[in-house]
Amino acid sequence: MEELAINGGTPIRKEKICYGRQWIDDTDIEAVVDVLKGDLITCGPKVKKLEEELAAYTGAKYAVIMNSGTSALHCACMAAGIKPGDEVITTPLTFAASANCIRYCGAAPVFADIDMETYNIDPASIEKCITDKTKAVIAVDYTGQAVQIQEIREICEKYHLIFIEDAAHSIGTEYNGKKIGSLADMTCFSFHPVKTVTAGEGGAVLTNDEELYRKLVLAHAHGITREEELMEEAPHEGIWYYEQIGLGYNYRMTDFQAALLMSQLKKLPEFKRRRKEIVQRYDEAFAKIPEIIVQKEIPESDTCRHLYVIRLALERLSCTRREFFDAMSEENVQCQIHYVPVYWFPYYKHLGYQRGLCPKAEEVYRGIVSIPLYPKMSDGDVEDVIRAVKKIIDYYKK
Repeated sequence: MEELAINGGTPIRKEKICYGRQWIDDTDIEAVVDVLKGDLITCGPKVKKLEEELAAYTGAKYAVIMNSGTSALHCACMAAGIKPGDEVITTPLTFAASANCIRYCGAAPVFADIDMETYNIDPASIEKCITDKTKAVIAVDYTGQAVQIQEIREICEKYHLIFIEDAAHSIGTEYNGKKIGSLADMTCFSFHPVKTVTAGEGGAVLTNDEELYRKLVLAHAHGITREEELMEEAPHEGIWYYEQIGLGYNYRMTDFQAALLMSQLKKLPEFKRRRKEIVQRYDEAFAKIPEIIVQKEIPESDTCRHLYVIRLALERLSCTRREFFDAMSEENVQCQIHYVPVYWFPYYKHLGYQRGLCPKAEEVYRGIVSIPLYPKMSDGDVEDVIRAVKKIIDYYKK
């Protein structure tokens, strides 16, 4: 049996490979530099152009670009009219922002359990969580796979709920042949560097509803408008005049970030192709290893995977997840865990949430590990990751 690097053996790789990494090339840099050399580096024309391009790409009528995915979720909750005393259903297997945005509005997150095969929120669990206080559902496309949009939409229509899709992972994914972005009441994207396309930081909300769109615009820009039809004091003195007609935030993106993202969007088809290629190779490599459980996909989702998650069948191994994680690091393959169940955090514990609330999500969490996945990985990189996983599994399997 080959000795693990953590025990003094030879590592699979000489150089460390991380679980995710952005792809920035000269065209991206030139796009940013052009804006930086111009007159307007923020509140200029690039953000508006980006909104038009993103709406056209997804098929949505409206897009509002923001400075982060978290801001996008917050504004979506504001536009949905979420307020203190309301409840919003979401998944615990997500980044904290999916629940924090509910708290920003003074409402209570209600955590529905997940499907044990897809790791996405379970529509049946959503319906069980609905009360007369429920106002919306925030469903997360975990790892980039679309949630069961049709089923969730039907539940939301039945109970008159707003359907917010947290698509931070899933730009480029299609559901029944339609791109994510135009299928929920509001869809939120993130453009963090480890996501499929990046603006450095950034986010967006897309919608087909004009009323929601107007609320989103106000929410992300101080509640201020220059549109005369929305003003109370029109006609007014001059072009400098504006009015604050609501309470909003400064969640705007800069023009040079927008330029970067527009450049990145041109590469999205190639990024998706390469991600799917790597996922297929991983699926083939791990399919017949009983110590590894591979995430299943619903047939409706043509997924542009943001993360590749393996789940360790720990009952078949003589190691803990931490020991596996550390052994991978010593082989120079850096992994990550996505995610600690949100209600396990002390902040939510102090609000009264307790462990055991979503047993399926907790069981899945105990075994999941995210392994490297990004377009710039070479075929050799992919094979090194597979070799490292197999080496450690072989060493620890019972």
